[in-house]
Amino acid sequence: MSGNELSYINEAFETNWVAPLGPNVNGFESDLQSYLNDNRHVAALASGTSALHLSLIMLGVGIGDEVICQSKTFSASANPIVYQGASPVFVDSERDTWNMCPEQLEIAIKDRISKGIKPKAIIAVHLYGMPYKVDQINEVALKYSIPVIEDSAESLGSLYKGKNCGTLGDFSILSFNGNKIITTSGGGALVTKSKELKQKAVFLATQARDDAPHYLHSQIGYNYRMSNIVAGIGRGQMTILDSHVAKRRSNHQFYFDAFKHNNRITFLQEPEGYFSNRWLSCILLDSKETRENLRLALEKENIESRPLWKPMHQQPVFEKYPSYLNGVSDELFEKGLCLPSGSNLTDNELERIVLAINAYFVTC
Repeated sequence: MSGNELSYINEAFETNWVAPLGPNVNGFESDLQSYLNDNRHVAALASGTSALHLSLIMLGVGIGDEVICQSKTFSASANPIVYQGASPVFVDSERDTWNMCPEQLEIAIKDRISKGIKPKAIIAVHLYGMPYKVDQINEVALKYSIPVIEDSAESLGSLYKGKNCGTLGDFSILSFNGNKIITTSGGGALVTKSKELKQKAVFLATQARDDAPHYLHSQIGYNYRMSNIVAGIGRGQMTILDSHVAKRRSNHQFYFDAFKHNNRITFLQEPEGYFSNRWLSCILLDSKETRENLRLALEKENIESRPLWKPMHQQPVFEKYPSYLNGVSDELFEKGLCLPSGSNLTDNELERIVLAINAYFVTC
């Protein structure tokens, strides 16, 4: 917390703006628009998942359609596809960023078209804050006239060739869940290219109530708007976003410096032109056995670590859907480990984590 959040929350109570509209909602959207700085328009919503869902609705995705989705991600990237009665088509990763592989993407598109179904959208994710290969993904998408939904849930504060993540897709989504780089306790945002698209998203997010003196609805709507209280937390958090990014990057550098001579540990490096917020600091071990034994050793020291996201094509709920694989995400899941990465980690805590990891390698 920055210390500024309570002033915005108190203002909401004092002025009786508690509903899902009000000065904090407007102010938070304005703060985000100024930060993203690419003539984008932001709708503050209940979650990143709701932003993804509205994106799909606004792109006309419905029953029987297919949407391509990065397999190496959290399930919230794929769930809204199924909400719409559509089918996800999962695409594997490449090794440079761990994100969607442009080559596998084009293979998937060609194959789906040959089967008579052209995908309606592509959901690409900036995994752990590392931007995906935006130019290559967009080139493939443009070639086949398929819109891209940029899942920036983990990447606020990251840059691709000087441009903010959250401004690189036809639609972009942000998340302010409790574990993100900044939080509103729960919440998200949809980033659009025009004011008209934002207004359409807000309309759908507020139960699609038509302009009438009585309650009139000609479309299905959703209760997806962010409350004025939650938005107040976001306004306070925006004042420390850059410092949180700096701390996350410092955490990553600390781990890198500590383990750069350990040939059983490797790190994901930033390609030229990339700037990652390093939302989570992740390492790759030399085997699945090493990863799991290290995780358990840290657990005994009351240090939480976690495997990288289990790919969607491995998830029981999604195993029936098509997938286009090259083995990268499977290997990342087997060998990858997320280390403690919080913005409030102290130097003493970081040193304790490093000591515990070094102790494991001494004894194993």
